[in-house]
Amino acid sequence: MHHHARRVIGPAVAAILFAAPVAADVRIAFIDPLSGGAASTGILAQKTHQFYIDAINAAGGINGEKIELASFDNKVNPQESLIQLKKALDEGARYVVQGNGSSIAHAITEAVLKHNERNPGKEVLFLNYAAVDPALTNEKCNFWHFRFDADADMKMAAMTDVIAKDPKVKKVYLINQDYSFGKAVAAAANKMLAEKRPDIKIVGDELHPLQKVQDFSPYVAKIKAAGADTVITGNWSNDMVLLVKAGKDTGLKVGWQTFYGGSPGTVTSIGEAGVDTLKQVSEWHKNAAPELDATVVAFGKRYPGKENEYAYWRAKTMWEMFAAAAKKAQSNDPVKVAKALEGMKMPTSLGEVEMRADNHQMLQPLFVSTLAKNVKYDVEDSGLGWKTDARVDGKATALPTTCKMERPK
Repeated sequence: MHHHARRVIGPAVAAILFAAPVAADVRIAFIDPLSGGAASTGILAQKTHQFYIDAINAAGGINGEKIELASFDNKVNPQESLIQLKKALDEGARYVVQGNGSSIAHAITEAVLKHNERNPGKEVLFLNYAAVDPALTNEKCNFWHFRFDADADMKMAAMTDVIAKDPKVKKVYLINQDYSFGKAVAAAANKMLAEKRPDIKIVGDELHPLQKVQDFSPYVAKIKAAGADTVITGNWSNDMVLLVKAGKDTGLKVGWQTFYGGSPGTVTSIGEAGVDTLKQVSEWHKNAAPELDATVVAFGKRYPGKENEYAYWRAKTMWEMFAAAAKKAQSNDPVKVAKALEGMKMPTSLGEVEMRADNHQMLQPLFVSTLAKNVKYDVEDSGLGWKTDARVDGKATALPTTCKMERPK
């Protein structure tokens, strides 16, 4: 019977059985902390990327192919990231997504550049959604790296513009993480405050180990002793949460000028003590627009609980731009997608965004906001939420660049 059945397959049936294979997935490697002190941030980002990728796939994918996100835990360690990157590339990933840790972004962007030089036709693109050391789009820029977050200098420019108008700020304490990004924040704060408010005294400029400090009370004691009225910090994840918690626990009365006051758990840990004192600069907050974006609402339904508090608006922008670039290129080839991304402009509900062609730095509106009561949308079920102090138009965030980019022929 079986032999007979095998023999009668005619050419028409054979054509169906051996038709063009189903389109291969576009493999994207997500390399970020999924364990350890920065895991809350990495896991929230992972969920956000998956959420927007699912939306693209539900709409038919890109050029008929589905996007597949493969996740790799790097434990916020550059060496571990390179091991995971090699694994990802061996498994056929052509796109890499990373954000938490500029030291890691530096390792990845160099490795990707080397890989692409050695493997023409198998190029890989690095989509950076959160690593904001300015060097990545200046002296260390390369064609294969695109940043979808404002860099530390752009954020500091917005922050210091607001500080410049605040006569209450007289003594500033800088506390940052001891690696490329933390140093960039401190350098930008020193430079910009000197330009905009030379009367302000920097009464402390401190770096501490990244995601290793369990108790910040010794640091807070120094901030108190220095007589600071304002703290500027680029801290994120545990380093943000535990810093403001120590401040609250010891009754430190300062204005907190932060990049990541919206980091998961920060508002919960500072509570009422953060009202009118905790500030952040970000590309989005819940009250930036009159209504919540439909995707933000849908994300909250899919991932309930305050540990899943939506934070990565720039991920939405990144994936919408990525899909638009693939469509424009009519190809999922990284080189063609990269060329389509360069100079791309896109409208969003918060204003126009643009991927700079000269250095691959995203320009998008920035918001300086303060934790407040009686706002339309609260965060982390706290009854407290963000209120805009200042909005900077995307184009106005642009800073000069030293990038000298070599493009593929």
